[in-house]
Amino acid sequence: MNTAARVLALLAERGETLAVAESLTGGLVAAQLTEVPGASQSFRGSVTAYATPLKRDLLGVDGTLLAERGAVDAEVAAQMAAGVRGRLDAVWGIATTGVAGPEPQDGQPVGTVYVAVSGPSGAGKVAALRLNGDREEIRRESVRRVLDLLSDELHGNARTQDTEQNGGT
Repeated sequence: MNTAARVLALLAERGETLAVAESLTGGLVAAQLTEVPGASQSFRGSVTAYATPLKRDLLGVDGTLLAERGAVDAEVAAQMAAGVRGRLDAVWGIATTGVAGPEPQDGQPVGTVYVAVSGPSGAGKVAALRLNGDREEIRRESVRRVLDLLSDELHGNARTQDTEQNGGT
């Protein structure tokens, strides 16, 4: 079972939902999720905000942050994940932003990628990646990494819930 299938199974088991915000991956995360039979039980939808103004207008990313740092930034990724989570009324939100190439963007070299998760506690996690390879490899690896980050958060969240249910030990 691949990571997309595993996270969707865990989300379904918990009765939780997922929304995706994508930039450099251009819909590949949503495509991988929707390849899984029964994905609609947990997958709410996605926003592919490839153009920087859409990150602000559709996902609620701070315009000043975008103007000062550009779209390839850890905080932008975090705000994208939180924004899509809120806009699509999901329990979890994940996001990808970065430079797949062939040229640098916003002063960032090719292979600079940020993936983020926003969860029910309001807290989130961002991973900064420096990926090698061509455009296709960078995009494919970004999909894998954001789903891995979500998987880690889901399992960590499950451990926290187990501890709370077992008296906090």
